[in-house]
Amino acid sequence: MTPPARTQAAIELLDQIIAAARESGAAADTLIARYFAIRRYAGSKDRRAVRELVYAAIRKAGDRPENGRTAMLLVADADPEVAATFDGSTHAPAPIAKDEPRARAGVAPQWLSKALRASSLDGAALTDLAGRATLDLRVNTLIADRATVLAALPKAEATPHAPDGIRLPTGTNVEALPLFNEGALEVQDEGSQLVGLAMQAKPGERIVDLCAGAGGKTLALAATMKNEGVILACDTDRNRLSRLAPRATRAGATIVESRLLNPTREIEALSEWAGRADGVLVDAPCSGTGTWRRNPEARWRLTPDRVSRLQSTQQQVLSVAATLVKPGGALVYIVCSLLDAEGTDQVTWFLNAHPGWTTEPLTLPAGAKHGHGVRLEPGRDGTDGFFVARLRAAC
Repeated sequence: MTPPARTQAAIELLDQIIAAARESGAAADTLIARYFAIRRYAGSKDRRAVRELVYAAIRKAGDRPENGRTAMLLVADADPEVAATFDGSTHAPAPIAKDEPRARAGVAPQWLSKALRASSLDGAALTDLAGRATLDLRVNTLIADRATVLAALPKAEATPHAPDGIRLPTGTNVEALPLFNEGALEVQDEGSQLVGLAMQAKPGERIVDLCAGAGGKTLALAATMKNEGVILACDTDRNRLSRLAPRATRAGATIVESRLLNPTREIEALSEWAGRADGVLVDAPCSGTGTWRRNPEARWRLTPDRVSRLQSTQQQVLSVAATLVKPGGALVYIVCSLLDAEGTDQVTWFLNAHPGWTTEPLTLPAGAKHGHGVRLEPGRDGTDGFFVARLRAAC
């Protein structure tokens, strides 16, 4: 592909990604894979170049653009080489017209930027939300230790904060690594590893991971507990939860049980666990504002109404969790969001709605105190963004 053809391909992909964001369709990575699956003539360098153009445009456009061309013009404005590809030749985008409209540059849609600033994020802290993510993995201590893994992987380095984390060069084919296939490694952002430490799980305990998804934090808990005790991993999404069993087998996590829940009927399905869990982990559904480094087009999918609905879900899940914790037990609330409405404000709501509960001081290897808990920020901590709080039930 010629450079102009690559730019045109990026514009076409952006058109698809914008439509998918508007209609709650497939993610950008999926659309890019589909696009090239039927364009076998594009070599690896072409695919990489087009992908870089697409994500450069996504990261620059705050509001969801009208179309792919208006987004790509933001890249052209900052890069003369890209601007030169708008030459109207075969398979190239048309020349740039004088005063042609551009997408609005920014970190997020204006309403969302305002909400983030109200949550004490501004300047560089706000801009860094749309930066580039690192490739972090957790060493599974049921099988290996970090020193051994680092010695076996010359390009790996220890993460600066998480005790079992390693970092690999972006683009590494993790699934091709023998250590991965042996169960010694799990892909997990350093921030996700750190907030999971807030559970402070001990061998022999009974722990519920109430929103387990595919089980990243579940498997970390199993390693922390040295495969002693019980972890009940729950979710309402069958597809996500179905990925846990093969991952647990590969990781050698033998204390994990899984249970698919029916939304709004969770208490009924978990009746035998009522008041019996030493700890409950709630990694709640959220806006994902802390994960934009990995999914930058997610900014275009959010609306005030969606955030409001997520808040209602968070409160419902927290209320379910409260029924499962034994007297004196712990509840850890996590969101990969930097909006106070989904973080510390939800803890305030919980404390008001559930008398007898208290918050506990929480110290992690990174992050800073924020409201009722600790917040990790991409710019300051080099991780995805998270809010985490630890609560204690009355004895």
